[in-house]
Amino acid sequence: MRETVTGCSVEHAMHLLGGRWRLLLVSYLIDGPKRFNELRRDMPGISQRMLTLDLRALEAAGLIKRTVYPTTPVKVDYALTEDGLRLKKVVAVVQEFGLWLKQRNAV
Repeated sequence: MRETVTGCSVEHAMHLLGGRWRLLLVSYLIDGPKRFNELRRDMPGISQRMLTLDLRALEAAGLIKRTVYPTTPVKVDYALTEDGLRLKKVVAVVQEFGLWLKQRNAV
């Protein structure tokens, strides 16, 4: 992971979770393991390449685990790790803030 400019913990977290898709991926995995194509269906705007890159980054950070099952065709599941489950509170706060934004903009 890149060095932070300010050394601030918020900046450090945003390096990992920032961007358009990563926290959204975490939010979809809170309900349980999902396969790659399930995640693609849940997020139709994401490219296959970006989904792969973001899943790899979250896996490298230890927030999700990738399980490969020896079947034909190969089955791969993605799930939150114990560390990844710590993001439930973050997702809940962002969801609440998003709902507030939607209501505010609807008025």
